[in-house]
Amino acid sequence: MRHSGPTDVHPLQGDTRGIVGPVRLSRAASLNRYPARGPLDGLVGQFWAVRWSLPDGVEHTQAVLTHPGVNISVGSAEAEPERIEAGVHGVVTRDLFNRVLRRSGWTVGARAAPGGIGAFLAVPAQEVTDRVVGVDSLGLDEPELVAAMTATEDEAGRVDILAAALTSSLERADPARVAAARDVTGVARLAETDRHLRRVEQLAEAAGIGVRSLQRLFREHAGVSPTWVLRRYRLLDAAERVRAGEPVSWAEVARELGFADQAHLVRDFRSALGETPAVYARARQREGSAGAVQE
Repeated sequence: MRHSGPTDVHPLQGDTRGIVGPVRLSRAASLNRYPARGPLDGLVGQFWAVRWSLPDGVEHTQAVLTHPGVNISVGSAEAEPERIEAGVHGVVTRDLFNRVLRRSGWTVGARAAPGGIGAFLAVPAQEVTDRVVGVDSLGLDEPELVAAMTATEDEAGRVDILAAALTSSLERADPARVAAARDVTGVARLAETDRHLRRVEQLAEAAGIGVRSLQRLFREHAGVSPTWVLRRYRLLDAAERVRAGEPVSWAEVARELGFADQAHLVRDFRSALGETPAVYARARQREGSAGAVQE
């Protein structure tokens, strides 16, 4: 296929795509992002780390419109934050999911670029879609990984430990499978960044591959179809435009993001986030009036 297209830390700012109410999140928890380096670059989109400490009886429910990437995470269990667990969280194809934060806890994760998880798995990525499976599916020892990451309080150190574990997994992977996964991540990057690509046929042409072959590769390495990836990125873009709070022409936004018309944008937006763009924008403006996202 043809396609174009310690560690620095970046606090929650700029690109908040997928995070519903990032200002509310910034009041309840810290969220930092770390870039992937070396052999993980391109396969892992980013590392991320969340830490929170809430008073007894106070909970924060965080809604997320998921990206089309698999997350590998180690951290506090939702019901029992004192218990540390590890898991591979497949792409969530339902629109919104909620994570409840309570008491004190932390989680460090790696979000694979769409298609990147295929380099680490010995089975088709679609087998983990909408599922949570153990890190043994990546050839990792969960007790060993959890013990190593709980032995330090340093966030960047935990990121380094997870990065080293994933690098070790990658070194044991089939080179041909790794190469195919990198091809898929390149095509998915086109789907994310090229607003002129609105249909799977256009994406396949840009990648220099047939539609059926592209669909097969995405099922194998991304766990979802290329059409689903295109649609999800457009919805993420639309939600971020709305969150910015600037006056927008919905007809123009719909056209730029590849929707057939404004009505289709509003319908898909409401289906994904439970609100029309206008209602969603007002809610984000109300949240923002009490403070800004951490810089």
